[in-house]
Amino acid sequence: MNGMAQIAQVLVDVPTMQTNEPYSYAIPEQFQDQVEPGMRVTVPFGHRVVSGFVVGISNQSQYDGQLKPIAAVLDLAPVLNAELWQLADWLATTTYAFRITCIQTMLPNLLKASVERFVQPTDKISAAERAQYFPDSSSRAFDVSKLPDETLAGLLKLRRAGKVTVTYDVQDKATVKTTPAILPALPTVKLQEIQATVAKRAPKQAQLLAYLQTMGTTPVAQAQVGRDAGVSAEVIRTAVAKGWATKQALEVYRDPFQQPVPPTHPLTLNAEQQTAVDAIDAAMVEHRQQTFLVEGVTGSGKTEVYLQSIAKALALGRTALMLVPEIALTPQMTNRVKSRFGHQVAVLHSGLSKGEQYDEWRRIDRGEATVVVGARSAVFAPLHDIGIIIMDEEHETSYKQDENPRYHARDVAIWRGKFHQAPVVLGSATPSLETRARAAKGLYTRLALAHRVNDHPLPTVHIVDMREALKENGDGDFSPELLEAIQTRLDRQEQVVLMLNRRGYSSFMMCRDCGFVLKCPNCDISLTLHMDTHSMKCHYCGHEEPIPRICPNCQSRKIRYYGTGTQKVEKALQAKLPAARILRMDVDSTRRKGAHERLLKQFGQHQADILLGTQMIAKGLDFPNVTLVGVLNADTALGLPDFRASERTFQLLTQVSGRAGRAEKPGEVFIQTFNPEHYAIQLAQSQDYERFFVTEMHMRHQGNYPPYYYAVQVTASHEEEPVAAKAMYQIVDVLRQGLSDQAIILGPTPKAIARVKRKYYYQVVIKYKHEPRLKAVLEQIRQGAQKAQRGLTITIDPEPMNFM
Repeated sequence: MNGMAQIAQVLVDVPTMQTNEPYSYAIPEQFQDQVEPGMRVTVPFGHRVVSGFVVGISNQSQYDGQLKPIAAVLDLAPVLNAELWQLADWLATTTYAFRITCIQTMLPNLLKASVERFVQPTDKISAAERAQYFPDSSSRAFDVSKLPDETLAGLLKLRRAGKVTVTYDVQDKATVKTTPAILPALPTVKLQEIQATVAKRAPKQAQLLAYLQTMGTTPVAQAQVGRDAGVSAEVIRTAVAKGWATKQALEVYRDPFQQPVPPTHPLTLNAEQQTAVDAIDAAMVEHRQQTFLVEGVTGSGKTEVYLQSIAKALALGRTALMLVPEIALTPQMTNRVKSRFGHQVAVLHSGLSKGEQYDEWRRIDRGEATVVVGARSAVFAPLHDIGIIIMDEEHETSYKQDENPRYHARDVAIWRGKFHQAPVVLGSATPSLETRARAAKGLYTRLALAHRVNDHPLPTVHIVDMREALKENGDGDFSPELLEAIQTRLDRQEQVVLMLNRRGYSSFMMCRDCGFVLKCPNCDISLTLHMDTHSMKCHYCGHEEPIPRICPNCQSRKIRYYGTGTQKVEKALQAKLPAARILRMDVDSTRRKGAHERLLKQFGQHQADILLGTQMIAKGLDFPNVTLVGVLNADTALGLPDFRASERTFQLLTQVSGRAGRAEKPGEVFIQTFNPEHYAIQLAQSQDYERFFVTEMHMRHQGNYPPYYYAVQVTASHEEEPVAAKAMYQIVDVLRQGLSDQAIILGPTPKAIARVKRKYYYQVVIKYKHEPRLKAVLEQIRQGAQKAQRGLTITIDPEPMNFM
C-alpha cells in the first residue's frame, strides 16, 4: 500500500440526510489491509459511538486533517457482498430512502442484535498459530468488540488466509438452538480400566463406559446416548461428574417444516408447458437476462413449469429464488417445492421465528441451500450465482412494501436478474396491467398457458343479482340459489369454499334514531364489531372498546349493526345449515403461528365441509374435492375510490373461481353482486382476461392513469391538521415550479381516510410520462423534510398501489 495509511469510508447507522454519504475514518495501524468493504464497525460520531458499514477503502494522500480512528471492528468477514451493496444504492435512489435503511431492510434481524462470533481453525492452520489462538480447545467464542487489537488483527489475517472460519451466535434476538451432547473425556484404555473396576457394583455405569469406548471424537446428543447405551439421564450425569465424559452444547438446525414431505417427481408436460419451459431454459443456458410473463388460466400447471425450470438452474450449478405473495399461500406451494428439491430448499418469511429466519439465512449464505422460497423480503436472499428468479401471482399487492424503502419486489427481482444474467419469470392467471402492457410492447416475453392441465373445463360461473334476492327473501348474505347449491354439495359429500371480503362480525354500528356511527378516536374510520372478543375494534390502529348498549349521541337504545363480517356469516350459515361443518379462515382465526397450515390441513382431510374466509383463501389453494365456490359480496372493492378497483375485483373473482373443479369433478361458482352489469364482474364470469385487459386499458387511457402514466404519491402527516395541509401546499409549489406543464399534479387533498393513528394525512399525486427533473425535485423535497418542524413526516411513494 506504498506505506500510506488507509482510510475507511463509513456509512453510519443514523438515518438522516447528513449521514446518507459516508464519513472518513482512519484505520488503526494493526487493521491496515484487514478491513474490507461490507464489514461493520463502530465509530465515534458526535458525542457518541455508533455502528456503521465500511463502504470503501482509500489512501491517505488526498486528506490533510486529523481523522478520528475506527473504534472497533465488529466483523471478521464482510456481511454484505458487492451485489447487495450495489442493490442498496439502486434501492436508495429509486425509492427515495436512506442507504442505511435499505441495507437494514436487506439484512435479517440477526445483524441488528448483539453478536458473538465463534472462530474455528481449519486444517490449514499451523501448530504455532493453533497454540497461540486456540490453546485450550478447537473453537472459541470471541466477542470481537472486546478483543485486544493485536488478537483481532491476527484473526483477520488468519481468516483471509483461510486458516479459520467464522460463525455467528446472536444474543437476545436469535440464538443458535442447542441440545446437550456427550463426548468421552478419557482415552479408550483408561475407560476400559474403569469399566473393569465398576462392572459388578454398577452394571448401568459399566454399560455406559462400554458405549463411550465406541464413540470416537464426535459429540452425540445426550438423548441419543441414553437410547443407544440403554441408560438413564442420571447415569450420564454421574459419568460427567466423575470425569469420564464431558458435556457440551450441540447446535440443532431449526427446520421451519414441521412435518417431512414425501418426494415427488417431474410430471409430463403438455405442449404449452413444454414451450414455456424450453424458452426459459434457453435463457438460462445462454446466461441471458430476459423477463417472461407466464400467463396461464387457473389450474393450467404453472407450478410444474416453475419446478422444472428450477431443476434446470440447479443442473447448471446455479441457484433459484421463488417468491410467493404472502404467507397464507405458502404452505401448499412451499411443500410442493420442498417435496421436489428436499433439503436444498430454504424458506424465508415473517411467519418464522427470529431463530428460524436466522438459521435459514445462514444456510443460504453458506451455499447449503440452493433454492429459496419466500414472501416479499426473500427477494434479498444472499444467494450466489442466481440462475432463475420466479415471482408467482405477480399481480399481488403484497409484493409492494408500504413503508421505507417502498420497493416493489418485481423491480428488485428484475435488477437481480440483470446482475446475475438470469431470466425472471412472472406468473399469473390475471397479470397486473403494467406487466401485461409491457408484454404487449415486447419488453417482456409472453408465454400463454390457455388450457387447464388434463383439459379439465373451467368452472361454470353464475352471477346472482342480489337486488332481486333481497326483494324476495330479505337476506343480504345468502341467495336461495347459493344455499341450494351448498346443500347439494353437502348431500354429495363434496366441499365448498365461500369468500367474503371482510373480517369481523359486521362492518359498523349505527343508531337508527340519530344516525350516529361509532368511530375510532384516533382514526377517521368506523369501528368494527367483533363478537369473539365482545368489542369494537379499529382495523387501522388496533383501538378497542366495549360494545355500547345505548347510543353515545342521543341515548337511544335503537342500535343496529350493519354490513357483514366473517363471524356473522359463520353464525348465519350454521343456523341455515345445522349439519354443515364450517371452518373460518381470516386474520383473527389465523393469528397464531402455524394456524394457516393447521386449518388448511383440516380442510384437506375433509374434517370440514365449508371453508369460509376472506381474500386469503382466493389464491393458491388446491383441493380436489372442492366443487363449489361462492363469492358472497363481489362489490366491496368496486366501491373504493381507487383507480385499480376494477382490476382488483376482476383478479380476485378469477382467482377464487379457479379454486373450483381442479380435479376430476366439475366445478361451479356463484358470484353474488349488487352490480351485475359491471364489466369486471361480467368478464370474470367468462374468465376472459384478454378482453378485460383491453377494456381496462381503455379506461386507464381516458383517465390518464398507469400504465399510460407513471405516478408518484407524496404524503405529509402531522397530529395537527393545519401543519400537514400547509406543508403539502408548499410541496405543491415546489413541484409546480420544478416540473414541466406536461406533468399532471392532483391535489393537495386529504387522504381518503384523513386521520389514522392520531395523525392527519394530506397527499398530492404526480402523473407524468417523461420528467427529467422529477428526481431532483423530489430529492429537494426530501431534503427539505429533514429540516421541517418536529412531528411532520413527508413520505414519497414511487408507483403507489393505490391513491387512497
